[in-house]
Amino acid sequence: MSDTIKKLTIEGFKSIRKLEDFELRPLNVLIGANGAGKSNFVGFFRLLHELIEQRLQLALATTEGGADACLYLGPKITQRFIAKLYFGHNAYEFALVPTTDNRFIFAEESAVFEGDFGNHHTSLGSGHAEARLADRKDEPSVQFPQSHGVPHYVYKAISSWVVYHFHDTSLTAGVRRQTLINDNEFLRPNAENLAAFLYRIRDTNPKTYTQIRDVVRLAAPFFDDFKLRPIPTNPDMIQLEWQQKDSDYPFLANQLSDGTLRFICLATALLQPKRPPTVLFDEPELGLHPYALTLLGSLVRQAAQQHGTQIIISTQSAPLLNEFAPEDVIVVERHQGESMFQRLDSSQLSEWLQDYTLGELWQKNVLGGRPHPEGTPEFASDVGDRHS
Repeated sequence: MSDTIKKLTIEGFKSIRKLEDFELRPLNVLIGANGAGKSNFVGFFRLLHELIEQRLQLALATTEGGADACLYLGPKITQRFIAKLYFGHNAYEFALVPTTDNRFIFAEESAVFEGDFGNHHTSLGSGHAEARLADRKDEPSVQFPQSHGVPHYVYKAISSWVVYHFHDTSLTAGVRRQTLINDNEFLRPNAENLAAFLYRIRDTNPKTYTQIRDVVRLAAPFFDDFKLRPIPTNPDMIQLEWQQKDSDYPFLANQLSDGTLRFICLATALLQPKRPPTVLFDEPELGLHPYALTLLGSLVRQAAQQHGTQIIISTQSAPLLNEFAPEDVIVVERHQGESMFQRLDSSQLSEWLQDYTLGELWQKNVLGGRPHPEGTPEFASDVGDRHS
């Protein structure tokens, strides 16, 4: 049973007024102007993770600016935030309503199974401030007491989706600092445990480790290998070290450029042995050389096509866009404050693609997704006609 997302509905979340039954493919590349709503789409999944882990109120207070800031055009216009996600034979649905003290409470929450032998809807109640999905995940099935109930499979799937965000590569970023060597079960969303994770991969899956090392060598020709070892004075800790070609001197992560370090994080996330079923990246192109973008596109396609990982990317990079097919691309436009989403159709672009790449067509504003005066969204509705 696949835990990747088949389709979703989002209503009333930030700039997304209504995105209904929107289908997601193995590879989904969001393009659009600044402020169009790409990051809000990715941000929905970041908030979803906090929600199912019962940290909704903490997220609202610390990172989201309160419930009112999450509602499309505010609480006077939008009375509730609704989401429905469909994956495998399961679905998760919830509706949140704002309170007078700028929090959310659940108007409804449910886990759903849709199978060949009937559907099963598990209501998780209403009026609660934190999701009850995790509380119910260990309950047995009513029909089959020897197996888990629907909430178990719904929680298992959603908790496995990861939003990776490798933007912070400052000198104080966790990825450059010491970390516990046993924090290596999975790669954390900000890669703060990168050294410990690579240490484990090297010992347990040397073939994958070699793949990661070799692709980093392609992006950074000076790079030879990682030097992964416990800190001599504190063997419970590890930090990222590396060696350059023709030298045995151990360099620290602080001696890697921001772009090189981000590429290492991206390569590790996309080549890791046990990939999450669905992963999201917000503007992964930040700081990368054009050749590194080509490598990144290849890694993304390989993860989606050969290994069954569903990829969702938000990007503003025309060179990165060149690495994908039209059906992989979702154009995001903002019209009167509302984000609108449309997937490209290669049949409408066939003549254009004889002479131009997707990135060039985006820069020429053939695809839409470029800044324009407030008005009708410039989706590629008439791209079948060539213009000189």
